[in-house]
Amino acid sequence: PEAVLALGGRVDRRAAELRSEIRSADEDTRAEEDARANEVADQKDQAARQAGDEVKQAEEQRDIDELSAVLAALRRIETGRYGLCIECGEPIAASRLAVQPAALRCALCQAQEEVGRL
Repeated sequence: PEAVLALGGRVDRRAAELRSEIRSADEDTRAEEDARANEVADQKDQAARQAGDEVKQAEEQRDIDELSAVLAALRRIETGRYGLCIECGEPIAASRLAVQPAALRCALCQAQEEVGRL
């Protein structure tokens, strides 16, 4: 329980960090769009901007996906299911949770899940 509380604190802090990063990315995007509104750019500039925008969008989506996983981990903490594999029900190793606090599966079940996706 004490280890779960410590990890829960980390999960909660990560959720706050991700919310801040997403909010900041949204603000940056709006500011860039406002700055570009009256700007003239050639095709090369537009292509470079588009590539940069796609990278930023991918990074923001990654943060949104991670935030979703972190919030799900917080719900599991509240319900007493945190740290238990959603597949086999066995405890997830503390070392795995230390690295990936929002982990849903033990290492074995995660490996089987990933092999199944191939």
